[in-house]
Amino acid sequence: MGKTSLQEIMRVGYSAYEQVHKLPHHIRNAAYRLMKCRTAELGGHVQACPEGHYQRQWYNSCRHRVCPQCNWLQIEQWLQRQKERLLRCGHYHMIFTLPHELNPIWLLNIRSMTNLFFTCVRDTLYEFFLDPRHIGGRPGIIAALHTWSQTMILHPHVHCLITEGGLTDDLRWAGTKQQGYLLPVRAVMAVFRGKLLAYIDEAIERGELSLPEAMTIQRWRNLKNKLGRKKWNVHIRERYEHGRGILIYLSRYLRGGAMSNRRITSYTEEGVAFRHRSAGASKGDIMTLPVAEFIRRYLLHVPEPHTKVVRSYGLYAPTARDALSLCRAAFGQDAVNQSDVIDWQSFCETKGDEHPERCPICGCRLIRVMEIPRMLNFHKGAIPKAA
Repeated sequence: MGKTSLQEIMRVGYSAYEQVHKLPHHIRNAAYRLMKCRTAELGGHVQACPEGHYQRQWYNSCRHRVCPQCNWLQIEQWLQRQKERLLRCGHYHMIFTLPHELNPIWLLNIRSMTNLFFTCVRDTLYEFFLDPRHIGGRPGIIAALHTWSQTMILHPHVHCLITEGGLTDDLRWAGTKQQGYLLPVRAVMAVFRGKLLAYIDEAIERGELSLPEAMTIQRWRNLKNKLGRKKWNVHIRERYEHGRGILIYLSRYLRGGAMSNRRITSYTEEGVAFRHRSAGASKGDIMTLPVAEFIRRYLLHVPEPHTKVVRSYGLYAPTARDALSLCRAAFGQDAVNQSDVIDWQSFCETKGDEHPERCPICGCRLIRVMEIPRMLNFHKGAIPKAA
């Protein structure tokens, strides 16, 4: 087995894995899409050189958000839209991490815990930014949820792109009080910890969160008290002159799932080897997992349908266009005016002589000569029913 792609691993190992694991429909849907991406089952078309030199089959992509081979264009489109909105000011990168002791509650209430996590991060940042002792203004925030570590174990954390200042109530821009210093990280840590534990506690009391079978209310209270004394992981990274670099970092995890094909080094029927970078390990260390465990870890991070894993708040919220335009004017920028989103044809034109739709022999543009009908329709029962 010479190929080292996630798709090939899923084709070899998923059927056996599915037979012994009860999986929800959205997980099975993702698995089948990954296995059929860019294959005849999804249909496509035939392109040919008008001079008769060359012909190829071009199969459709599955376009599932966790597929590592077909989301490049959507990522570029997202990046383009966000870059056009960025203020011309310094930005910071902050990371809020959920303690691993809360993982069992997370797994049982993924959608609700995701919403609580985002809300807590937003409210924590607002509490500090709106306080005149720190900033005194409303910031711009773009937050992205990642649920995995480099080894694909469950590790929910939120990355935030944050402006170094904010818009005051009297419509002035207020910057940080000290150069190169955003917020007191220990204080942020304590407020984040207090808010999240309180939000979870309230949601449990309202019946909006379920506890694991082995966790009674008293055990939850004991855990809450224990976590209330722990140091939580909140990290404020260095200041960036602009936010584009952080946006590019966030975009890497926007789509494509928890493992990229380039990190997979080899696999056999017994195991999958991949590069990882973890605390205490050197860059490029190799980990090998049994195929079933590799698949389990990967599918663990497939989000439920309609889950928003990237959210914008404050000046970068979709509803804050007027406030954002006011701030942009203060920085000598025009009002937000989104340009046409890049499409496949526009991308091809940027490649010049390497245009992917040109004949490799004579350089003529390939033309579509035949449609390949799709064999599967994922929305109409193509996925086998669970056992």
